[in-house]
Amino acid sequence: MSLLRSLRLCLVARTGSCPLSALGPGPFLPSLQAGLPLLQSPQPRHTFHSGAWLPSASSKELLMKLRRKTGYSFVNCKKALETCGGDLKQAESWLHKQAQKEGWSKAARLHGRKTKEGLIGLLQEGDTTVLVEVNCETDFVSRNLKFQQLVQQVALGTLLHCQNLKDQLSTYSKGFLNSSELSELPAGPDREGSLKDQLALAIGKLGENMILKRAVWVKVPAGFYVGSYVHGAMHSPSLRNLVLGKYGALVICETSELKANLEDLGRRLGQHVVGMAPLSVGSLDDEPGGEAETKMLSQPYLLDPSITLGQYVQPHGVSIVDFVRFECGEGEDAADAE
Repeated sequence: MSLLRSLRLCLVARTGSCPLSALGPGPFLPSLQAGLPLLQSPQPRHTFHSGAWLPSASSKELLMKLRRKTGYSFVNCKKALETCGGDLKQAESWLHKQAQKEGWSKAARLHGRKTKEGLIGLLQEGDTTVLVEVNCETDFVSRNLKFQQLVQQVALGTLLHCQNLKDQLSTYSKGFLNSSELSELPAGPDREGSLKDQLALAIGKLGENMILKRAVWVKVPAGFYVGSYVHGAMHSPSLRNLVLGKYGALVICETSELKANLEDLGRRLGQHVVGMAPLSVGSLDDEPGGEAETKMLSQPYLLDPSITLGQYVQPHGVSIVDFVRFECGEGEDAADAE
């Protein structure tokens, strides 16, 4: 129960995100204690081509521009411009195709290596909320900016998929995407191909096996609210409302009116789901249980174990109807045991 204990200490200390000083010594999630800094990786090195130096001053300007825009090596940028007759747009496309080939080749070589690390990504926009999981081999790579950008692309792809579903909602809707379904989603309006193509590019650049593990999306009409929480949260550098971490939870609530404190309440409910790991919602009529209780409303409330979560929620005028909990790397140990 180290996660539960640390969450309680954090919540008592302040309302909101958890200060690292509250975590104390012990084995609790060392990667979270250290934080998940955004590491700028060195410029990627690619080995797929070489070519002769472009002699003219204008060619050198094109070379510098292509280099800045794509991040590929001078050698590969020169070869791209030579191959495409100095056409900058065609050269950029040529570089991406070569990198794609290299990424697929490396992905095939790394296939089967264990991917227990990674990140959970949470993205909310309007009435739509998505939670995604992308896995890699090491925590070091999960802290790399390029890996975080991959998680961002997966979250955006899932969000666009959900928003394209034309349905008239009278109640909330929820859908899950497995690894195969997630891989086939379009990469987005500003990128070519599918998410599996972006995955191959990331594998080629970072040199580790990676998996687009899963995703869930939730859409709600008026009268519903989605509370959310990511443990060890950090915000994406280029997409303000994307949050990254190691644990994530969504809690779907029904409410008769829009209340000013719903965001704070939703975050607290998400913290409870992360810390207590319920298996079902249960009922307000259920008998209170102990820490081994799996029905959410009968569990001791994370911040105040003297009452149940149901007793905490009832005065706020909301009803909990569903929830989702993601834990990064969940299920990998069981798969190893088999």
